[in-house]
Amino acid sequence: MSNGRLDPVTLSVLASALSGAAEEMGAVLIRGAYSSNIKERRDCSTALFDARGQMVAQAEHIPVHLGAMPEAVAAVMERDPEPGDVYALNDPYSGGTHLPDITLVSPVAHEEEIIGYAVTRAHHSDVGGMSPGSMPSNSREIYQEGIIIPPVRLVHEGEYVDEILDLILANVRTPDLRRGDLRAQIAANNLAQTRLSELIERRGRDTVLTAFEEVIAYTERRTREAIRELPDGEYSAESEIEGDGASDEDIPTKVTATIEGDEIRLDFSGTSGAVAGNVNCPLAVTRSACYFALRVLLPGDVPANAGTYAPLDIHAPEGSLVNAESPSAVVAGNVETSQRVADTIIAAFSEATDLVAGGQGTMNNLIIGGSGNGGWTYYETIGGGQGASKKADGPSGVHVGTSNTLNTPIEALELEYPMRVERYELRYGSGGGGAHRGGDGIVRSVRVLEPASLSLLTDRRRHGPHGVGGGEPGAPGRNLLNDEELPPKASRELEEGDVVTVETPGGGGYGSPGGG
Repeated sequence: MSNGRLDPVTLSVLASALSGAAEEMGAVLIRGAYSSNIKERRDCSTALFDARGQMVAQAEHIPVHLGAMPEAVAAVMERDPEPGDVYALNDPYSGGTHLPDITLVSPVAHEEEIIGYAVTRAHHSDVGGMSPGSMPSNSREIYQEGIIIPPVRLVHEGEYVDEILDLILANVRTPDLRRGDLRAQIAANNLAQTRLSELIERRGRDTVLTAFEEVIAYTERRTREAIRELPDGEYSAESEIEGDGASDEDIPTKVTATIEGDEIRLDFSGTSGAVAGNVNCPLAVTRSACYFALRVLLPGDVPANAGTYAPLDIHAPEGSLVNAESPSAVVAGNVETSQRVADTIIAAFSEATDLVAGGQGTMNNLIIGGSGNGGWTYYETIGGGQGASKKADGPSGVHVGTSNTLNTPIEALELEYPMRVERYELRYGSGGGGAHRGGDGIVRSVRVLEPASLSLLTDRRRHGPHGVGGGEPGAPGRNLLNDEELPPKASRELEEGDVVTVETPGGGGYGSPGGG
């Protein structure tokens, strides 16, 4: 180390060690979880922050989780946390995203000095509210979507705060699963303390803390370099959300991206105001979508941390769809509007540089729950088609955009829930045509074996993902209950034997069909 700086080799080694610790946190969380949504689908994220609340390293998990974590850490820091604490929160208006995503934040200490924070965020498949799975299509205010947890101590001085845990578990339909998943999150946070302590023992406190600063500074330099290569100018795009659960009318979204030198400004003026239904976004979720879209512009070897986002300025009018205020309902904003925001930004960026055609642009949220055997809740997002690029066809049957999860294997689903998978295959021909075809969507049909409640939060059922350069749009998706076609956002009561089918959108094509 010279003049407080690390040589490139040391910095590279420590940056890898920090990323490795974040990835290992994720492995502990996934292996220790009880619910299939985390242990099979990996609907969770982990990251490390410095003492100022800046992200230093993240695992390659869920973009919409990770980009919103800084607000969670800032909310906990306001509570003056102490070593040995673990704070829990899910309040979208105090550091959270939507209520099913419970975030745990733990101070990481060296000799009783807080040097950083370990963060895990996991989607819990029920946190109470008006319907099983806590993702109703028809909520009108956040109180209907589940228990609201402001930043509270779940663990203090290394011991559970039993009253807080009891309060949370008393408000959910599947308390044993929730207890197990929270324990897995705590174990992952504890691992971060162990790994950073080991790193300090090997390298020294000052060297490790210098690495925190320099990995962020390195990332910011690389990000600014990439932005400088783009042509200056204003680039705009518009899109829509297909209804909010209260109305089926399209809801406009608009963004203007201004590239100037090594900085980007994203302005959402012209986007709809907040709506009655639950597709509203808290600002943290909008930031996540913006960060994801920026990452699309960067070389793959640029780390993801606070330095990535330093050159980005976001203007989202207060009270709008993308900067909603309490008590607006937001459960679908996190999963559906985040996708549309990212898509719209990428479409604007496409005017300045060569990017892929539109992907499926939805998470295809399928939520089914019943009261048998003490209560059960099944939640899944379903993959679809990715957009084609100048170089290749789009991949088929993958999670796209701000989602990055896996599927629930049929064997695990049928073992855990009173359901049977009737059909699971690619939706052949749904990708848009072009010199390179868009990826195909998926068909997933599930039969319920006892009465249950259904919620669907989906999009791209009327407007297919856009093609680029003469490429054709991907096919819109469809939702079916037996033979009845359902709207993009829908809730229904199911009888034994009913079959729910989700046909997901294909990706857009690239280039004119028959072109080179």
